[in-house]
Amino acid sequence: MIVERLDGAGVARRAGELAELMADTVAGGASIGFLAPLDHGEAVAWWRGRAAEAAAGRLAVWVAHDGGRVLGTVSLAFPDKPNSRHRAELVKLMVHRRARGQGLGRTLLTTAERAAADAGITLLHLDTETGSPAEHLYRGAGWTRAGVIPDYAADPGGVLRPTTLYYKAVTGARAPSPADPSGIEKRRPPGHG
Repeated sequence: MIVERLDGAGVARRAGELAELMADTVAGGASIGFLAPLDHGEAVAWWRGRAAEAAAGRLAVWVAHDGGRVLGTVSLAFPDKPNSRHRAELVKLMVHRRARGQGLGRTLLTTAERAAADAGITLLHLDTETGSPAEHLYRGAGWTRAGVIPDYAADPGGVLRPTTLYYKAVTGARAPSPADPSGIEKRRPPGHG
């Protein structure tokens, strides 16, 4: 399995494959912001919108593939406010149903956590549907449950479900570069700018 970070052009180039992964994830019941059935064109358009964010350094996107087909993805979203440049949100961790149970979710999560540390991020946060299989993954990886919000988001079938918020202090994070007091540079790990 190959895990690689995509730049903006890479996200745009793989938008169709990422859309297929997203549709499979939604069809499998994961609450990732979309209702079932997810239209392929809608999913492609959503990913193409993320390409600009990746190109601007506001979003880091990784894909896992078997040399061809995309089987998983994870992203980090970076806030644009000066008082929050130390943190990032883990978003859209997805593993295709045919690749589940093989440790790919954990590999993607670890990839994002390490990249966050390398970028000087000291705090990660996320939300996930309460009671979902993803909760087991996050707890097992040392994430801390912050609380539950009832009726936060609809599942793919349109039923309102509670969401659990998690956070994790990132260990081994580098100090921000004195050459870049704005913190922008630390959003792009070396070699990915």
